[in-house]
Amino acid sequence: MKESKILAKVKEYGADGALLLVAIVWGLTFYPVQQAVEENPVYLFLFWRFLCATLLMALLVWKQLRKIDGASVRGGMFLGLFLFLGFAFQTFGLTYTYSSTVAFITGLNVVIVPFVVFIFFKKRATLYSSMGAITAAIGLYLLSAQGEISAGLGELYALICAFMFALQISFTAHYVKHCNIYVLVVVQFAVVTLLSLLGAITLDGSIMPVRFDGIFLEAIIITALFATVFAFFVQTAMQRFTTPAKTAIIFTMEPVSAGIAGYFWANEIFNTMQLLGALLILSGILIAELGTYWRTQRETKKAML
Repeated sequence: MKESKILAKVKEYGADGALLLVAIVWGLTFYPVQQAVEENPVYLFLFWRFLCATLLMALLVWKQLRKIDGASVRGGMFLGLFLFLGFAFQTFGLTYTYSSTVAFITGLNVVIVPFVVFIFFKKRATLYSSMGAITAAIGLYLLSAQGEISAGLGELYALICAFMFALQISFTAHYVKHCNIYVLVVVQFAVVTLLSLLGAITLDGSIMPVRFDGIFLEAIIITALFATVFAFFVQTAMQRFTTPAKTAIIFTMEPVSAGIAGYFWANEIFNTMQLLGALLILSGILIAELGTYWRTQRETKKAML
């Protein structure tokens, strides 16, 4: 019994480390995506990104797709819907307010996730996860927000976006315990591809990029391979071993990673408040991880008595 608990905690720490790598990858791909969407509409870009990711993922796991089942398909459809709506409302928000404001409100999914998990699955977040989430949220504000945040349409869209990403994280943790993770990922990608296609046709007016070479092609390859196939498969697989609350906290590293990439690739500079925000995000992750460690130590001592 004791060995099984230790093994479970080792898996949890390993999963947290893998999810941290996912957040870093997402942050590092922010700059090439930003360059690509300067010339091409967002839904057009999402369509090609997820189309390539769907085909690649299906090719890599086609043997596992033979075990397709209704529950996994339904789960993948829900996750794909949440993911697409997150991207969609984030894009709508960007048309009405500052990108820094949208980034901060989107990041608030870190404090929304524990409520979603409690409402739908009746599971409470630990004290350390709650403290880590609040600390990371404050860090996000310092890192991303500029000036005052109003209560306009852009902020409302960004808040809906945050709820959608919170739902995607929370329900991923639920479905991975009952479904085929390969089917979950492929169906999720396919749903985002289809909905992005509809968005590109109806809102962008085309599915063909301005140029199918250079920056656009590089961004598609990078995001499809690393930020989509690798990142979402790792997220789906690793959420079997950790909690949705910790996953959301770890994902707050994405803007920190994006800032570091911007510093080296685009000569962007962190000001003092942003540096403090980055440190608070790191502190939030550390609080959540130390909470897991201390809880393990207490359980081990009780088992020895």
